[in-house]
Amino acid sequence: MTTVVTGSSGLLGTALVSALRAEGHEVRRLVRRAPAGPDECFWDPEGDVLDPAALEGADAVVHLAGAGIGERRWTEAYKRELVNSRVSGTHILAAAMARAERGPRVLLSSSAIGFYGDTGDRAVDESAPAGTGFLADLARAWEAATAPAEEAGVRVTLLRSGMVLSGRGGALARLLPIFKMGAGAVLGSGRQYVSWISLPDWVDAVRFLLAHELAGPVNLTAPEPVTNAEYTAALAEAVRRPTMPLPAPRFALRLALGEFAEEALLAGPRVLPRRLLDAGHRFAHPTVGEALAAVL
Repeated sequence: MTTVVTGSSGLLGTALVSALRAEGHEVRRLVRRAPAGPDECFWDPEGDVLDPAALEGADAVVHLAGAGIGERRWTEAYKRELVNSRVSGTHILAAAMARAERGPRVLLSSSAIGFYGDTGDRAVDESAPAGTGFLADLARAWEAATAPAEEAGVRVTLLRSGMVLSGRGGALARLLPIFKMGAGAVLGSGRQYVSWISLPDWVDAVRFLLAHELAGPVNLTAPEPVTNAEYTAALAEAVRRPTMPLPAPRFALRLALGEFAEEALLAGPRVLPRRLLDAGHRFAHPTVGEALAAVL
């Protein structure tokens, strides 16, 4: 296959590009700087610049680009950046795919389990409706931006990813130094759910979806979500260090991190990967203990 990848320099994109090339597939990377080689093509989603030649003759697009959810405090300006970096870029890419005469007929477009909002103890799969809150609104608009490609007959698969576990980046890598010092702690009540997936399983799931005719939303999460208290205990065990005896209080997290803490740390959906399991996909790391052992 020839696959076009956006966001290829990030944690997920780097791992996916490496896996695809290791299998002998051709990968073209859409980059926002001057191309450094024949496998790179320039695009500027903010300026609505995408050369149709970047898509010609390709089989599929995996769209991963977007500003990091947890990289900065959610000011109103940064929330607009989060929306624009996802919605505008996705729409430009989908519209270009719709116009291309010999373009890709498959689009795997990033989304997130934030679509479901906070579900408490209730487990949800892809049949669940959208929740409420900024993350849910963002995911809904992000997914809707793929409409031009879908209307043109492109198979659109929406990658509703959970927290991806990797020691090389993402939320886990930021927590590791804290836990290695023995300063890890349960967040708030600890009863909120963490729906996670190991980086190797995330890559395998995307490869599976490139090869199988699944359209619409697909949850990229492991089959056993855990509470924050369970996740904290598993991570402490993985690094062989104790945790703090008292939880990090809700008010302190809200004061330090604002709206991000309320939506992304102190609440969350309990998500099941129903469509992947029903399609026959199997996870290498179905439990959080196995996942942490593998990625650390």
